[in-house]
Amino acid sequence: MKKLNKKRLYLVLLVFLVLGVSGYAIKALSGEPGLKPPGVNEPREQLSEVTGGSETALSPSGSAPAAAGGDEREQGEEKNSDSDGTLEETGSEAGETPPDKGSPPAENSPNPGSPSGATPVDTGGLSNVKNGWGLKRNSSHQQPEMSSSTNKLLARYGAYWVGKPDEKVVYLTFDEGYENGYTPSILDTLKANDVKAAFFVTGHYLKTQPDLVRRMVEEGHIVGNHTDTHPSLPDVTDEEIKKELQVVEESYAGITGKKDMKYLRPPKGEYSERTLALTRELGYHNIFWSMAFVDWVPMPGGPEEAYQSVMDNLHNGALILLHAVSKDNTEAMDRILKDIKARGYTFKTLDDLVAN
Repeated sequence: MKKLNKKRLYLVLLVFLVLGVSGYAIKALSGEPGLKPPGVNEPREQLSEVTGGSETALSPSGSAPAAAGGDEREQGEEKNSDSDGTLEETGSEAGETPPDKGSPPAENSPNPGSPSGATPVDTGGLSNVKNGWGLKRNSSHQQPEMSSSTNKLLARYGAYWVGKPDEKVVYLTFDEGYENGYTPSILDTLKANDVKAAFFVTGHYLKTQPDLVRRMVEEGHIVGNHTDTHPSLPDVTDEEIKKELQVVEESYAGITGKKDMKYLRPPKGEYSERTLALTRELGYHNIFWSMAFVDWVPMPGGPEEAYQSVMDNLHNGALILLHAVSKDNTEAMDRILKDIKARGYTFKTLDDLVAN
């Protein structure tokens, strides 16, 4: 009888053991939280910081976080630069004549600024989720808020959107999709005020305005890449991105004799981890912004609104994006530059930003 009871006890224990193992297996296969294989339905682990250059120099702030891509934007806050409004689906800036396509680049002609010995990026393993650039402004002349995850992602791939929060420094940039007749006046004003800026040009601009591009370089300004035909980079392939950049590089080199292009403003401010990684491998720092306005169309308040828009949002480390097609910006430019200096700010260049 005792032997029979022991057998029954062993049998019961065996049944419980089998049921327990089966239940665990079912849970594991069902993907119940806590039992997922690593990486399944969860954010991919952050890659380690890239080495070389100033890839980790972006994250300046410790500002309170905002949602990545501007999900916590203030009511009425603009998103993306080239329209600085809603996400655009077109390949050119608002009001911009679609740029003519340039000739295809030479085979195997990487940007000479590419990090020496850089390991080619396998972008197939990187996220291509499209992000639109958005900020949460404030009225206290503090840096806009940006999520820590966005800061880390940009820093990993050598991208910048703002300078240090404890330095009264301003970085001035212009986007040049096409010429509206105002760039010569802007260059005159910059020269008169001893201010150096960065001009991000498209293939169309290089093709139609070579003299102005030469003047920019001769007067000490930086000329950056704004792509050949202004596509949203996450929407095109790696090879198409390379071609977009190389057409601009080769046209710029043909005009100026220089092969030093290393700053990229992604069209419409749209990017993904894939595009950040690929363009960094090609030698570029993506340059976003901490201040931009709807300035590619006439402002209701004219030059006064252009002036006030800049001065009301001025902050340490401000990376300002303006469009050179704006008459209002042009007419307000001298006053803007003088009053920024009067408030104790110093103008520096993107080279200073990256080296800092």
